[in-house]
Amino acid sequence: MAKDKDYILENTTSKIKLTASDYVIRGIGYVFITLFAIASIFPFLIILGSSFESEEMIIAKGVTLIPRQFTTAAYELVIKGGTIWASYGLTIVMTLIGTGIGLFICAMTGYALQRRDFPYRNAISFFVYFTSLFQAGLAPYYLLMTQTYNLNNSYLAVLLPLMVSSWLIILMKNFAKSIPHELTESGKIDGAGDFKIFTAIVLPMLKPGLATVGLFLALGYWNEWYQSSLFLQNKDVLPLQYRLYKIINEAQSLKNSVASQYVTVDSLPSESLKMATAMMTTGPIIFLYPFVQRYFIGGITVGAVKG
Repeated sequence: MAKDKDYILENTTSKIKLTASDYVIRGIGYVFITLFAIASIFPFLIILGSSFESEEMIIAKGVTLIPRQFTTAAYELVIKGGTIWASYGLTIVMTLIGTGIGLFICAMTGYALQRRDFPYRNAISFFVYFTSLFQAGLAPYYLLMTQTYNLNNSYLAVLLPLMVSSWLIILMKNFAKSIPHELTESGKIDGAGDFKIFTAIVLPMLKPGLATVGLFLALGYWNEWYQSSLFLQNKDVLPLQYRLYKIINEAQSLKNSVASQYVTVDSLPSESLKMATAMMTTGPIIFLYPFVQRYFIGGITVGAVKG
């Protein structure tokens, strides 16, 4: 039956004749899309080219697309000491663990809050939504994490707060609304429990939602530095973003100090260092987008139209 529908759709599409105005409109659309794609990727290419530019040329003539004096001094400064690779490993592990557990929690919570037979779903949904509007502030939050939970100088202080958010739960709830209630009822008739229904029926149908929420969670963990600056002051291995943040600040402080008069500018490429750190943090995570793009686009549409 599905093949017959596809065949009819293909025949119907092939019979549609495009007029000259259709080709003009399509051509204009392709031109605008191409220009927009170039405008989007152009800053990224400038950062890439400037990361291999010498400090003197950047100060004298600004950033560039093609390096005028090619050098890898900025990357050598970032890699020097080898601590950056430990930070990479830590960030990858935290991203995988936090995203996996966070996806499972958000999916279960969102699915439960849209179940018709869940008696307190409206009250709990209100409390979830309420926390997205009001926050206690930095001081109570810091005291809660350090005094109550005793998570100071612990990786859990970074891992746990980013694992779940009210906005992601609401987003997943909207995704779960697209699943027909009759499917879960049929699972109950077959003797399946709630957890079995969730894992065997609901999760496979939540692929667009899981891809969308998973991408947000992964980006949150990958780009995290603020939580680390609050709670990981005495750790030898720091998350990637915070490690690079400290490298840039230390290089800039040394360059502005009194001792900088004894150091050449080329040995402290502070400007190209910023470009190099941007490339080292953006490069790996950008390869995640092709794998979730089709689910992400469809997921955003489904989550936006559901109330």
